[in-house]
Amino acid sequence: MRLHPGEPEAGTFVLMTDAAISDTIADFTGRDDRLLVLIDGRSGSGKTTTATWLAQRLDAPVVHTDDVAWHLHPTEWVSALLGGVLDPWIRHEEVAYRPPGWVERGREGAITVPVSDRLVIEGVGAARSALAPLANVVLWVQSDEDIAKERGIARDIELGRTPAEAADFWEEWMGFEQPFLALERPWERAALVVNGTPDTRVPAHSWIARGPL
Repeated sequence: MRLHPGEPEAGTFVLMTDAAISDTIADFTGRDDRLLVLIDGRSGSGKTTTATWLAQRLDAPVVHTDDVAWHLHPTEWVSALLGGVLDPWIRHEEVAYRPPGWVERGREGAITVPVSDRLVIEGVGAARSALAPLANVVLWVQSDEDIAKERGIARDIELGRTPAEAADFWEEWMGFEQPFLALERPWERAALVVNGTPDTRVPAHSWIARGPL
């Protein structure tokens, strides 16, 4: 696995069953029977896939920081996530939040979270220092740099960008993401590390190493 400079390689990844992984994460449930899981990783690493799978296993809603940050600054969206999603969830309230970008650009709908004792939040920077203390458990999705880039560009092409536009957007995004992660180092807060780009046909989320890195 070719990692970004400054990111330590995880130790030995162990193949775990779906039940074993979800049980391990559920063990982090707090004394109040609540469980907040933060899933961080680089763009194209497999965070969304991991979060979607885990949310189904835990019967938990999932919030994507990309939705919160839509047409906001790529990394400066903490106050929106806290005020719009996490604060009401912590108060055992239903969430129906329209972030500023949605309001300004007329995006329909809202980020909704029912009253629940479990919540999964995923995205680049989800486990930053301002949010990690609120979590019961942090997962870092480690990824091969080249594979993650291929995935990210392919995803943007599927969303309607031309290959050239997708490549340019990737480089622009990396201009924010790389220095942010180099400063925050969220892998140092991860209890578990997921191999998001394994060289195997086994689902990526099945390969787990112990953190932190």
